[in-house]
Amino acid sequence: MKLGFFTAALGQLSLEQVADWAAANGFEALEVACWPSGAGSARRYAGVCHIDVETLDDVGAERIRSMLAARDLSISSLGFYPNHLDPNPETRAAVNAHLKKVIDAAQKLGIGVVGTFVGRDKTKSLPENLQLFSQVWPELVSYAGERGIKIAIENCPMIFSYDEWPGGTNLASTPAIWREMFRIIPDANFGLNLDPSHLVWQMIDYERCVYDFKDRIFHAHAKDMEIRRDGLYENGVLSLGMGWQVPRLPGLGEVRWDRFIAALYAVGYNDVLSIEHEDRKFEGSEELVKRGFLIARNVLKPYLV
Repeated sequence: MKLGFFTAALGQLSLEQVADWAAANGFEALEVACWPSGAGSARRYAGVCHIDVETLDDVGAERIRSMLAARDLSISSLGFYPNHLDPNPETRAAVNAHLKKVIDAAQKLGIGVVGTFVGRDKTKSLPENLQLFSQVWPELVSYAGERGIKIAIENCPMIFSYDEWPGGTNLASTPAIWREMFRIIPDANFGLNLDPSHLVWQMIDYERCVYDFKDRIFHAHAKDMEIRRDGLYENGVLSLGMGWQVPRLPGLGEVRWDRFIAALYAVGYNDVLSIEHEDRKFEGSEELVKRGFLIARNVLKPYLV
């Protein structure tokens, strides 16, 4: 298993600058952020474009491959995490179209995985969202499959603030929903980018998830979760984590990384564990973000050989 990280937290640097730092500090892979160029960020750690998939051609793809190979780095996945079921039809169409361009870029680069969200209309019920999912996603998964690309859906509910209330903006948050998604789209190239942190605050057993969905885990995120007990006391579970779930770097929360990684090894996952940095205590400057990545590296690296 290799250790990598998602490049979105270093959005002020070029891909080559990120690669230089990653290689010099013991990382082996990058999950590369691929939002539309110049789109800007609608939320933290979004809107970052380290590969402009709109303009990428075969020459540019070969240049990126050579640059990374010279540093003994690989790309684990291209990452683009918007709301693919956005209630605004124009917004939905735009992000669906950009996902196809990310898929095309992955094919040019020889990368097998694209990470994204399913999305959700936060105002609609679960059955209504599954119906919308069944209308939007089969064609996207087929498009990827025709190009030899796996789609890895991250399991974040995307409910951190009141503008995402009440349903969150990502449907794919629980085992029951994953099973229904895979029933609707049984394609072998449709699976998970599994992040244990989002399961902690939902009281879902992340080790069992690894065993139950072993054939659907195409990528794995390393992010931790701190549960603030005073916030849980004040707000209760019906707040859906509002006021008490705090994303942290691996080792600074409640995930048992030895157990999670042991489960990944047990089911035969031997790809990349990608650190996703969303820890507010280690942001605000390039130095702090890099320090956060190094803390996570030191926690995880002893388990990866």
